[in-house]
Amino acid sequence: MTTPTQSSSSGGGAPGLRYPSNKKTIYDRNLNRSKNAELSRAAFAYLFVEMISYAQKNVRNLVDLEKRLNEQGHPLGLRLLDLLLSRTSNPLSSIRPTRILPLLQFIAQTLWRHLFGRPADALERSESDAGQYMLYDNEPLVNQYISLPREMSQLNCAAFVAGIVEGVCDGAGFATESVTAHSVGEQQAEGGGTGGGGGMWPGKTVFLIQFKPEVLEREEILGRGGG
Repeated sequence: MTTPTQSSSSGGGAPGLRYPSNKKTIYDRNLNRSKNAELSRAAFAYLFVEMISYAQKNVRNLVDLEKRLNEQGHPLGLRLLDLLLSRTSNPLSSIRPTRILPLLQFIAQTLWRHLFGRPADALERSESDAGQYMLYDNEPLVNQYISLPREMSQLNCAAFVAGIVEGVCDGAGFATESVTAHSVGEQQAEGGGTGGGGGMWPGKTVFLIQFKPEVLEREEILGRGGG
């Protein structure tokens, strides 16, 4: 009996590689086609846990693990910026933000609604550092289905979302020193924020966004010019 072999595609490509009959790829789809599509939470939870398991390989400590989660989210943020700007029905809204506050409002409103179906819970500026802003999420979706062992209790998997935020900032031309996620329930938010996340919101997380000095210099110049 002969062993069945896998036939090659009619297009002359690699064996087993299938091509759509209409010759179109994912890049030919209308960007608004999946605008309101939703992913089931069960599917998201499974995929995200697998991402954490992958990031956990060959890391020495929790800092390295959060850094790898951040790096996984960064390229997603770069792509989401272009996608969300292209989907807006208002031509003026499709222009990339040129000031810090409009950028952060875009992240807190448009980006958060796209990712989590609701806006972020609060946006504040640090009282002690002009280049630091704080974005609050009372109940991050990425932490809802994660059960951490005691030795990893300091891990905040929202570092992945912090990477997305950093990618959006970098893609818009607002270089950051860092974007990090911190559990407010365990420690006071740095930089003079509201803090105190225990009680009603034990998983409350603050995303600390620290912009580079050149971004602040540009902001000051635009402010003087009324831009």
